[in-house]
Amino acid sequence: MFDLCDCPHDDKPRPYSCSVCDKRFTRKSNLNVHKQRHIGGKLYSCTECGKHFPYQHCLVRHNMNVHSSKYKCTECGKCFECNQALTVHRRSHSGEKTFECNVCGKRCTHMANLVVHSRTHSGGKPYKCSLCNKSFTTSSNLSTHKHYLHSNRRPYDCRYCGKLLKSNGNLKRHVYTHTGAKVYSCRHCSERFTRPEQLKTHLLKSHDEGTWFTCHICEKEFNHSDHLKVHIRRDEGMKPYVCCECPNRLCTGAELRSHALLHSEIKHFCCGSCGVFFRHKGYVVRHFKRCCERQGFSDLPGCQLLPIPRQ
Repeated sequence: MFDLCDCPHDDKPRPYSCSVCDKRFTRKSNLNVHKQRHIGGKLYSCTECGKHFPYQHCLVRHNMNVHSSKYKCTECGKCFECNQALTVHRRSHSGEKTFECNVCGKRCTHMANLVVHSRTHSGGKPYKCSLCNKSFTTSSNLSTHKHYLHSNRRPYDCRYCGKLLKSNGNLKRHVYTHTGAKVYSCRHCSERFTRPEQLKTHLLKSHDEGTWFTCHICEKEFNHSDHLKVHIRRDEGMKPYVCCECPNRLCTGAELRSHALLHSEIKHFCCGSCGVFFRHKGYVVRHFKRCCERQGFSDLPGCQLLPIPRQ
């Protein structure tokens, strides 16, 4: 077993920041490689087959998996650059978990996983947000928090309406609202859904599959633990999100982002009938209905989301 009391975490300074997504790096060269993700260029080509890749590590992985067989897994055929990496990979097939927690006995395949697990016992959250002081167990959780809560940069744009989103996953889910694609299907019946949360709710209500999260105060049930957390915050009057422009405190990050528009001069929403701009989508929806009634139309285009300027 391993004693993790003094196990260090990655606290290296990361002075180089991506201007598109705010991800930070220890070296400028790593930042330059990362930027290719947003540019979409494929700079690295394989000398064996001519295939191009946006990152050098993608090319290296391609060469190892396709053209090299020195350190090859006999189970799945995957290749590695060294014997140590192959040895670690083989644990995924054998189920071997070398590293054991000295508190609860849980075993992990990798030392890094054990380090993160140990923080569930110690309560350690070494990664603190410099903007709101919220702490996190891992650096990746902190990066995700900063990206979704504190950054206004949205590098992914919808080809249908021009709306900008913060991640490729969000973009894919948003596009479904235009295409009407229902990619999530129920395993028990023929029902299909556009979003995964719709499928989860369906499974709970129609097939009693999954877990309801019940409020200990009013016994109201929720299909997601995050929804329950927000509900309890409202019941207890907790408002952990503080506006940096005024004394207002909000219950959720979404409410904080919506509130922040009051302090912004940018008006993202436009009435498709008369061209008047608004800060909030709710405002333009109400205005649009009145605008249509005045002009006697019922089929005019609705509110439009303007692209948020890249910073």
